[in-house]
Amino acid sequence: MKNALKKIAIMIVVIATILSYHNQVFAQTKHSNTMKKILFVVTSHDKKGNTGETTGYYLSEVAHPWEVLHKAGYEIDFVSPKGGKAPVDGFNLEDTVNKKFWENAKYHTKIENTRKPSQIKPKEYAAIFYAGGHGAMWDLADNKELAIIAQKIYENNGIVSAVCHGPAGLVNIKLSTGKYLVEGKKINAFTNEEEIAVKLENVVPFALETTLIERGAKFEKSGLWQPHVAVDQRVVTGQNPQSAKEVGEAVLKLLSVKQ
Repeated sequence: MKNALKKIAIMIVVIATILSYHNQVFAQTKHSNTMKKILFVVTSHDKKGNTGETTGYYLSEVAHPWEVLHKAGYEIDFVSPKGGKAPVDGFNLEDTVNKKFWENAKYHTKIENTRKPSQIKPKEYAAIFYAGGHGAMWDLADNKELAIIAQKIYENNGIVSAVCHGPAGLVNIKLSTGKYLVEGKKINAFTNEEEIAVKLENVVPFALETTLIERGAKFEKSGLWQPHVAVDQRVVTGQNPQSAKEVGEAVLKLLSVKQ
């Protein structure tokens, strides 16, 4: 009788140990899969002020980082202030990367059916990326829901990134300390000189470079249309469309260090 009870007890311990191991593996796998996701933010705004010209997110500023990160095994989700179909600018399918992205059935469906901020769970993402395009200047800076999502991703040891006019989404992000995210960090974005060069300095609602400096950013920049990427404390920013791929590569490098 004692031997039988002893065997039963041993079996219970063995079963409990196996179940515990499998639960740990499942939890680790679930966490790993979850953290292989990156959130791309695109604008919902489709007009350049009162000019009558259309705008939206700039296609290459989505496609080029997407290719880098997607190829590395990251799942990309899309969110916009209004959700649904996102307006697109810079629609150039002669760019082979743009064409590859646009003709990818899965991601074409995603970009045509972006999520609303209320549908996003920040803990699921290892990084957030704000794509540019002039539309970003009108609806990203003051979107409090997106700012909170980015704050939570950053404070969960995640990465915040943006390119061109995408850093408009960073200007009002505050950390739980009350400090602006960009304060004291090396940041760059579409410059005042570039805005003047495209003759939209009096059309955009604010000067992006000037506002970032007012928020305490250590603003960096290169000449017109020259690639420039700044990396500082898990914040990655690029100056213009020419910087988009390098932003994706810088984000990937930071993600690789974290793993």
